[in-house]
Amino acid sequence: MSLKKPKDLNGESVRRVLLKLSGEAFGGGSLGIDVPVLRDIASEIKKAIKKGIEVCIVVGGGNFFRGIELEQAGIDRSRGDYMGMLGTVMNCLALQEFLEQIGVETRVQTSIAMGQIAEPYIPLKAIRHMQKNRVVIFGAGTGLPYFSTDTVAIQRALETNCLKVLMGKNGIDAVYSSDPKKNLDAKKYSTLTFTEALVKDLGVMDAAALSLARDNNIQLQVFGVDEPNAVSRVLIGDDSIGTVLREE
Repeated sequence: MSLKKPKDLNGESVRRVLLKLSGEAFGGGSLGIDVPVLRDIASEIKKAIKKGIEVCIVVGGGNFFRGIELEQAGIDRSRGDYMGMLGTVMNCLALQEFLEQIGVETRVQTSIAMGQIAEPYIPLKAIRHMQKNRVVIFGAGTGLPYFSTDTVAIQRALETNCLKVLMGKNGIDAVYSSDPKKNLDAKKYSTLTFTEALVKDLGVMDAAALSLARDNNIQLQVFGVDEPNAVSRVLIGDDSIGTVLREE
């Protein structure tokens, strides 16, 4: 399947990408929000917007709640997932605030109706916002339990005609053959196919999301948000950072 190429308001081809930020990235590896980290991410996004890149963002909520972990604590999985979705919305609003403070127009769209703080998720409206140089931040996952924000990232990218999904990770800079913190001999991959990532179970993202990306021929790039200027570089199109995953 070939993806529809994104166009700007004048019908010209444009680079439109989706940035996936984990909740851990928002918290700097801890609970809550790390303000300096978030300010840095916002300024990096602004650099890309000034170069004409169209950007939308899916955020995780792991710095507040994770449904699977809450389930292990005795909370119903569905309810835990909804709590996690609300955590993603808190991250959306925080990122929106820091972007707006530095002059970047934003819109938050959510899958759960929250009319006082966000628009409902409407793909065509999201596209139009990006064509007007606004950053669109997607929150509340799919609005349903049992779906990861990895899957949401691929689905949103497909519906808004993004060329690539950029997976920003906290504490790791690429995909490795095993945990580099535990195995000093772990191999760092610069490129991978989706099939290799699935067969070797490399933990790039959940298998459902990875299969969706493979089946729809969308590119992925996994990188570390800790590296200076990494966010702006991948948004602009630097493939030398992290790991790029493509169809075979």
